[in-house]
Amino acid sequence: MKKLRRSPVLTLGLAGLALFVVLAAVAPAVWGDRAGTLTDQTHLPASAAHWFGTDALGRDIFARTMVATRLTLLMCLATTAIAAVGGIGFGAAIWVAGPRVRTLGQRLIDVLISYPSVIFALALVAILGPGAGTSVVAIGLATCPAFARLTTNLAASIAGRDFVSTARLLGVSPARLLRRHILPNIAEPLLVLLAVAFTVSLKALSGLSFLGVGVQAPDYDWGSVLNKGLEGIYLNPWPALGPSLVIILAGLAGGLTGDGLAAAINPSAGRKRGYRATIEAVTSAPPPSDALAVADHLSVVLPDGTRLVDDISFTVEPGEVLGLVGESGSGKSLTAMALARLLPDDLTAVAGTLRVGDLDLTGRPPAARLATEIGIVHQDPSASFNPTLRLGGQLTEALRVHGRTPRRAAARQAAERLAAARVTLPEQRLKQYAHELSGGMRQRAMIASALLTSPKLLIADEPTTALDVTVQAEVLGLLREANENDGTTILLISHDVGVISAVCDRVLVMYAGRIVEALPIERLRAGDADHPYTQALLAATPTLHSAVDEPLASLPGRPPHPADRPTGCAFAPRCPRARRQCSDEEPLLTPTGTTGAAACHALTWDKEQVG
Repeated sequence: MKKLRRSPVLTLGLAGLALFVVLAAVAPAVWGDRAGTLTDQTHLPASAAHWFGTDALGRDIFARTMVATRLTLLMCLATTAIAAVGGIGFGAAIWVAGPRVRTLGQRLIDVLISYPSVIFALALVAILGPGAGTSVVAIGLATCPAFARLTTNLAASIAGRDFVSTARLLGVSPARLLRRHILPNIAEPLLVLLAVAFTVSLKALSGLSFLGVGVQAPDYDWGSVLNKGLEGIYLNPWPALGPSLVIILAGLAGGLTGDGLAAAINPSAGRKRGYRATIEAVTSAPPPSDALAVADHLSVVLPDGTRLVDDISFTVEPGEVLGLVGESGSGKSLTAMALARLLPDDLTAVAGTLRVGDLDLTGRPPAARLATEIGIVHQDPSASFNPTLRLGGQLTEALRVHGRTPRRAAARQAAERLAAARVTLPEQRLKQYAHELSGGMRQRAMIASALLTSPKLLIADEPTTALDVTVQAEVLGLLREANENDGTTILLISHDVGVISAVCDRVLVMYAGRIVEALPIERLRAGDADHPYTQALLAATPTLHSAVDEPLASLPGRPPHPADRPTGCAFAPRCPRARRQCSDEEPLLTPTGTTGAAACHALTWDKEQVG
């Protein structure tokens, strides 16, 4: 749970609820006799002896209102519990069940929530009969859809976070994912809804008793007392006004608590393998068998057929650091997430071959192998870890779940890996939460977490984003050490040519979902690129020799939207060398000498001029 700010509204609301709890505890003992004693002092107005007057049987209305507090609060608590348990349970269940069941469940929630809860409750009471228990069940079930809708919406927002993706990659079961990663991170809004539901149930239960279909004699709650007091309201209004005032004050206390919780939550203080994004196999030529990672004719497709990644093929050799570079929206991260089987549910990956080692990713790879053979360093260090769990539990989860490593041994290995990543006081860090670490330290801890299982392939997705230059160099140094010392194969994603040049052995340049050039890092460092887009990226990258008073080169226009990708070369509208052929024909990725390849018609034109 996150820390709460001090809130006068929350304090006032909790104080009010506490007062009613005390009344519920002591009222039957203090006012019980007066509440049930029949006298000849009937229909008396409010006075010092009878603050709310008396009813038709001479009973003290104030005493009866105080005594009714216990039953009223117990019914409200029971109703809220039914609504919370049922609604949260249903919302969580349909989220875990998969996309189709989730869609049907959400439509059912929409239908149920369209009916007013009191009308729904009255229908149930009419079927089951009046009574306190029936009212509690009816109002509780009628309030369930509100909890179910909030739970599914919040779970969907958390499900896309990096720490949830990491947990899925580690093979965490849906139930454990829900219990450890989803529910703790949506607890605060649900807590606010609990306070609101308490107030709603108070009004609804009192309304049912007032109508005569709730609590039945000889028992009574505030609604029953109000019902009797209303009979003589024109002669004596206090028997009706007194219980009404108490209901309003209790509802106000609940409402203030809910508003206070919403204001006090500190905003600074996240899947089942069967419904991961689909990866379909297509027929293709056999790729090289000695490559560690292979993506052959890989496409990432939206439900409407739009290709976000369009028919790309590449390999990553054992021990190699391969860079994917390109501007935002070029498909770099989607390519990597397809390789890790972590695409969102609404995307489909289609590939002839997609594997890491001998692990076929087009089928249903075992969760244990996915968790241990592929490691991921996410882009945002602040979202890399679950904020509600200590680092130790998150770093050691894969070892404990899949490696069957004892907790102490796993913690020792995690501390050693943190120390290797230059995280100070590693044993102490395991007991801390992610927000207690600096951004650079969080990213180093993320690298340690990704390397803890000694993966065959490490995917580093923009690992230096939002880090200062010094910390950026340290993070890149850790990646290079993992490659050189442990032989870890790395797929590094970045929009920064300088980052790619510092670490990688080979680079693939992506634009609009396609690979437009592949070249060794020596040629990139030397500025020897063939494709105009790669040349533009290099021109926009400052060097130590760049003049400080000269502006960096820039490209006019923007990349095309995936749904509006042109027939020919996607870069043609921005290319200074574009001709009619570029708009009509899509260039193929063809070799450029013995060390590279590029997809550009201009290469053919240059050869023709030389010839």
